[in-house]
Amino acid sequence: MRAEAGKQAPDFTLQNQDGEQVSLSDYKGQNVVLYFYPKDMTPGCTNEACDFRDNKGKFSDLDAVIIGISPDPIESHQKFIDKHDLPFMLLADVDHKTAEDYGVWNDGIERSTFIIDKEGKLQKEFRKVKVEGHVEEALKYLREAS
Repeated sequence: MRAEAGKQAPDFTLQNQDGEQVSLSDYKGQNVVLYFYPKDMTPGCTNEACDFRDNKGKFSDLDAVIIGISPDPIESHQKFIDKHDLPFMLLADVDHKTAEDYGVWNDGIERSTFIIDKEGKLQKEFRKVKVEGHVEEALKYLREAS
């Protein structure tokens, strides 16, 4: 099952930076901003994560949680969170199965964001994301959809 707007988002269970199992279905009743990024600590991924961090309150106001996913291991995620004071979880998709389910794996992660509604339905896909201005674009979509 590949992620497609208007259909149920593929569920997954992955470990977060603390080694806890997290499933998409845990967030039923909330909007989810699920973003896939290539690698912890790289310039583009750091800018994107910090943009999400700096706008977390605006997402919270729209009843949306932010979840980042990359193929990095949980230890790398914890260092990334600690270094940049990230207030959201990062999930380790080390076998890139979830990235494949969302159609963002192509010999590496294709930077992408998915907006998933409170019922778990995929509402919006942002593929081949350019970091600059992307977080505002996601916020704009959520504001207009609510």
